Amino acid sequence: MPRKDDVIILGAGMAGMAAALGLGRGYRVLERRDVPGGLCDTIEEGGFRFDRTGHLLHFKNPSTREMVLDLLDGRAFEIARRAHIWSEGVYTPYPYQANTYGLPRQTVAECLKGFIEARVAARGVKSRPRTFEEFILRNFGDGIARRFMIPYNSKLWGVHPREISSDWCSRFVPVPGVEEVVAGAVGLTQERMGYNASFLYPEDGIGALTAAMARRVAPIDFRTLPRAIDVKKRRVLVGGDFLPYRALVSTLPLPRLVSLLVDPPVAVARAASLMRCTSLRYLDVALDRPSGADHHWAYVPEPRLPFYRVGCYSNFSERMAPRRKANLYVELASRAPIRLASLVPKVAAGLAEMGIIRSASDIAFARPRRIEFAYVVYDRHHGAAVKTVLSWLERNRILSIGRYGRWEYAAMEDALDQGLDAARKVSRLA
Repeated sequence: MPRKDDVIILGAGMAGMAAALGLGRGYRVLERRDVPGGLCDTIEEGGFRFDRTGHLLHFKNPSTREMVLDLLDGRAFEIARRAHIWSEGVYTPYPYQANTYGLPRQTVAECLKGFIEARVAARGVKSRPRTFEEFILRNFGDGIARRFMIPYNSKLWGVHPREISSDWCSRFVPVPGVEEVVAGAVGLTQERMGYNASFLYPEDGIGALTAAMARRVAPIDFRTLPRAIDVKKRRVLVGGDFLPYRALVSTLPLPRLVSLLVDPPVAVARAASLMRCTSLRYLDVALDRPSGADHHWAYVPEPRLPFYRVGCYSNFSERMAPRRKANLYVELASRAPIRLASLVPKVAAGLAEMGIIRSASDIAFARPRRIEFAYVVYDRHHGAAVKTVLSWLERNRILSIGRYGRWEYAAMEDALDQGLDAARKVSRLA
């Protein structure tokens, strides 16, 4: 049993284990699954290794980077991004808005014209765009919006960009200047834009990192699911036992955490009820031959194709698939249950069109997967609702961290940094 000065950490994913590493001692980690890692683990089958879609490490903080390299004992690759867009029957480099060369001439003309018109119209406009759709139209114009930004993001988020605020955009959506857009339209490739122009990737998949973290974190109570959290008495109900805590660090999805609270304030419960997200269904696909494309991933905006992004694990690391074979993740636009018999032929036709496979016979097997909490919807309620819940929790010695604990669109470095920051905050509590 933990002492009253102990910290209880809910979730042995990347953020939770980072908090434990930051604390060093005096904590107890509760994990509902029987393995660590959360969404950052790696599944093995038939010699193939599958992450839960693309999990890549981008660093701004040198100390976080050094911590990760130490955990991996150097067994990681420094990779320069190779990302493309597949649209109108051709590949163009990412980002689309700065690399329209190679598309049909009419498309290039529409994109250039719309971009220039949007920039002229935006002169002197000081107000921030309210929605993601307004952000797209103001920064890129109608042509780029129609040809890529609107259809792609509708497939990815599961809702139209007009339902999403612009609060998350500035970090993750590259906005090129006029010179870059014009250069990209005449064939001067602008590939190094964006936060993910380069990344770190473990040789054996992202699960190698969380496995290394777990080896330094003890104890982890697996198959342990909290049933209730009594904030006033600072205790967590697990099974039939109450575990007291000095502070609680949670990586649970924020609405799920609120649902465990005993008698939360009405304002907190209402704020949690307003939080939206979309799930993700995808396929892990094993191939009996190497991929016919050398990119790490490709974006697919066209609504006629059933997926919006295809990534190749074995192009990140050869150790992800047996020799002379390959494996993919195929992220699906539909959130409906997967029916493999009807879906795989459609996916195979799309992959063949993209040159990744020759035919469906190249597919050794395909496994359906689902991520329940995938993309947080930044709708008009998001900012105020999240602030209401997080501030009340923190006043009551509960720190909610991680992508879903903070209910945000974020990178893995953010999860690591939030875990370490939570450890510092907890250590300062009396």
